[in-house]
Amino acid sequence: MQTAADLIVENAKIYTVDRTNPWAEAVAVRKGKFVYVGSGSGARALRDARTKVIDAQGRMVLPGLGDVHNHHTRGGQLDLFELSFPASATFDEIIALVRERAARLGPHEWICGGIWSSALIARLRTPEARAALDAASDGRPVMLRDDSLHNRWVNSRAIELMGLTAATPDPELGHIERDPNGAPAGLLLEKASALAERAALASIADPIGRETASTKRAVEILNGYGITAYQDANTTLPMLQALADLDRRGELNAWCVGSLPVFDTLTGTEFFGEALISRSEQYRTLHVRPDFLKLFMDGVPMTRTAAMLEAYLPDEHGRTTVCRSFLRLPDVVHWLVRAETLGKGVKIHCAGDAAVRDVLDAVEIVRQLRGPGPTHHIAHASFVDPTDIPRFAQLNVVADLCPAIWFPCAITLANAAVMDAGRAGRYWPNRDLHATGALLAAGSDWPVVGLPDPWYGLEGMVTRRNPKRLHPGVLWPEQALDLETALEVYTRNPARAMGLGHVTGSVEIGKSADMIVLERNLFEIEHDQISRTRVLATFFEGRLVHGEL
Repeated sequence: MQTAADLIVENAKIYTVDRTNPWAEAVAVRKGKFVYVGSGSGARALRDARTKVIDAQGRMVLPGLGDVHNHHTRGGQLDLFELSFPASATFDEIIALVRERAARLGPHEWICGGIWSSALIARLRTPEARAALDAASDGRPVMLRDDSLHNRWVNSRAIELMGLTAATPDPELGHIERDPNGAPAGLLLEKASALAERAALASIADPIGRETASTKRAVEILNGYGITAYQDANTTLPMLQALADLDRRGELNAWCVGSLPVFDTLTGTEFFGEALISRSEQYRTLHVRPDFLKLFMDGVPMTRTAAMLEAYLPDEHGRTTVCRSFLRLPDVVHWLVRAETLGKGVKIHCAGDAAVRDVLDAVEIVRQLRGPGPTHHIAHASFVDPTDIPRFAQLNVVADLCPAIWFPCAITLANAAVMDAGRAGRYWPNRDLHATGALLAAGSDWPVVGLPDPWYGLEGMVTRRNPKRLHPGVLWPEQALDLETALEVYTRNPARAMGLGHVTGSVEIGKSADMIVLERNLFEIEHDQISRTRVLATFFEGRLVHGEL
């Protein structure tokens, strides 16, 4: 006689994302894994008096979702400790929120948060903007992050605490915007952002305690959207410490794959490269897997720092910018080989088509030298030259599709302001990549997009229209994906991309019992209603970690 199940979910419409057995009506779970997927009668045969039985009442069940690219601790930190506002906030609204926040804080406490829109960049580099922020904060230091997380807006008190003056040189791969007298204007671009992050971090009395609380809150938020596996895209040592501590206490309700920064990052982390790699393994647990390295090839288009094959439009001073990749090809090859020697993949930020090509060239060299190896990710595979699209599949490179802006939004408008309309419109070639056999894996880049809402991204992937109707029109509609494919991009594919394909990502016997119950059947509604989907319950390893039934 078979051992009884711990949990049975029956009377459900289970979309398994298993191509050999796509639909089921019941599952049985034992010791955190699926032991049966099929009919209700088959599941009931595994029931005894101790088995918990849940009647799903005909609702849709999916595997737990994956998020292949987020900044979870930043998201939890923003929710618990910082000033949070959407990228749609106007300049005046941000100033009012800072003033309100300042009234509730001590005279020396930092006001940190975000996310401000890239469309505000021109205004924020002015002395008038800094003066307004100074007045609203009433002497408190302020650091606010933008919708790319690459840039920071700070006030005069923060500039003072950072020790910046007119004589301070720009850091490597960063820029300090200056006023007419050469003094810092308050806008920090790319690696200059780390200067503000370090100063703000120095003011925190218990950084590890804060990191742990932020991480726990982040996973709660992810579970609330149905996410049970994710990859942090820039994993520092304190993050690893917090994750491992939570997991060893049995409080980490998701699979987490880390991406270890090779160079000093926008966060101003203390350890990176070999110093971080050598320390990371002591924090490996069942659910915490530091299995990737992280590289940055460029910045973002909105500030003309993404490496593009063609020049940007002239700026307000008539200057034409041609941006190339931050890293030389030999350096990329070196780190790819180093990662493969360690059995790790590499997640590489590439916002521009020139950066994408450089990385593909580097991977091709490594594949020719070493043969097949670990999967590598091109993060933000958004601007890709058509000739490079087939190379993703040929070279076993994942198209890390994030953030979820494959529709008209503030970022697409900001892109259109710095490049010609034809090139700006060729954004996120998802269907072309899929057609060539590339592995597409969805991520949120949270908190870049406010919240890690996969339903918002899933709808946009299928419709190429803005789910919130904030911006009219459609973005490159030929690149829309069908619902079945898009669901794979949010479930099975992220698991495969993260090295968890044998563990999670589909409802199959032997895999972790990670599943979600929805209040609507995605196959029975109009595509423009997908973003309104609510997750009624999230199960991780057969345990209910969000909601109730």
